[in-house]
Amino acid sequence: MLQKKKNAVLVDGVILNGPIMDSKAGEKFVEEACKVIMEEVIQKADDVTEKVCEWQAPETLKQILDLEMRDTGESHQKLLQLCRDVIQYSVKTGHPRFFNQLYAGIDYYSLVARFITEALNPSVYTYEVSPVFLLVEEAVIKKMIEFIGWEEGDGIFNPGGSVSNMYAMNLARYKFCPEIKEKGLSGLPRLVLFTSEECHYSMKKAASFLGIGTENVYFIKTDERGKMIPEELEKQVQRARKEGSTPFLVCATAGTTVLGAFDPLDKIADICEKHGLWLHVDASWGGSALISRKHRKLLHGIHRADSVAWNPHKMLLAGIQCCAFLVKDNSGLLKKCYSAKAAYLFQQDKFYDVSYDTGDKSIQCSRRPDAFKFWLMWKALGTTGLEERVNRALALARYLVEEIKKREGFQLLLEPEYANVCFWYIPPSLRKMEDGPEFWQKLHQVAPIIKERMVKKGSMMLGYQPHQGKVNFFRQVVISPQVSREDMDFLLDEIELLAKDL
Repeated sequence: MLQKKKNAVLVDGVILNGPIMDSKAGEKFVEEACKVIMEEVIQKADDVTEKVCEWQAPETLKQILDLEMRDTGESHQKLLQLCRDVIQYSVKTGHPRFFNQLYAGIDYYSLVARFITEALNPSVYTYEVSPVFLLVEEAVIKKMIEFIGWEEGDGIFNPGGSVSNMYAMNLARYKFCPEIKEKGLSGLPRLVLFTSEECHYSMKKAASFLGIGTENVYFIKTDERGKMIPEELEKQVQRARKEGSTPFLVCATAGTTVLGAFDPLDKIADICEKHGLWLHVDASWGGSALISRKHRKLLHGIHRADSVAWNPHKMLLAGIQCCAFLVKDNSGLLKKCYSAKAAYLFQQDKFYDVSYDTGDKSIQCSRRPDAFKFWLMWKALGTTGLEERVNRALALARYLVEEIKKREGFQLLLEPEYANVCFWYIPPSLRKMEDGPEFWQKLHQVAPIIKERMVKKGSMMLGYQPHQGKVNFFRQVVISPQVSREDMDFLLDEIELLAKDL
């Protein structure tokens, strides 16, 4: 019901004159919040005297943050304090001594790009609503394809390497059996795929999600360095065929999560060509070595892959999330596989070239402009600057390895070929103990205790895990350009200090 009252337009009792948001107050809040971000996050990012984390137990933290949402809004001063609390009790992943994951550090150009995209709030599906970011994504994908060594190709940015691996699995299946898109799984033979026993866990998740089934993932044995053994792959492909199964895909890994191993891509590609299998390379972690003329040999043979996952948010610091799925095929296979041709978005009679409406290549509708932060950072640093980051990270890893060899109580699992440095710390009480089950059982308990102490102290964060029958060990990963040689020394000193009574 529509009625007018003293120039006010009311519909269902709601006044529609003018906006209801106080823009001036909102702008003031943004300005003050940005000051908090600058002072508490950005200016402290490389300060090693700051804590990496301010540990609180979950129930305590719930009380500190006042998580309850109420009927009436909070004051701006209360909100700004909440912002400070969130920053204080969050892990500072930009800290030079955050070594916990396969991402770290802060890149200021990428950060500004994220500020811009958050403010503009775009969705990258059509040129009409996202002209700049679609062109940026096209340019970045083209450049990444050049580094892989393909003459042409296609690609899409998506939310995570796990999703890229799922894209690859589904695309390989579609290439093998295009009718699956309309007819589904019924009537298909038993499809099987092959991947390393050191692969990322997303392979199992993708097989489950896509209806392939985890039992149809053949895990290929690896050597002592964590690399897939090509001869074992050949045996398993032949075995699958003898069992009446239908192989369609091999997923190799360039930079495994724990050991940082690179599968022998050339030999694996030979087997794929022989048996007509799609070769996908999960280079989410190791792909950035392609930027380095010194280290790109780690991925020798990657140009023979049919698809590649590559995450610039890891080694190159493009900011989470920034993940590309790249395909050698340039005939529109990606679009054929994923398109739904939504008439309300992808009209074919638009006034511009609709080939720039690339959103139908994605399984998403709304999609973030993740390529932009990589693009702005690349523009700022140049390829040379990105290469320097990779080279320095691996040089620091090499320095740490040599220092570990010099120190009593530290023991390498293996010589690393990338930025993953895996080692045990053997405390004084265990150093004269005979090597046997009791020794390894006791050593298994050491890393979790040291980790708890470092987190509660806030001095650094370092990951640990058991792996392939080996007891808990530390995995140190060098990424951030803010990390120095002194931080490597500190890491070893701090472990000794935290474990002196063990």
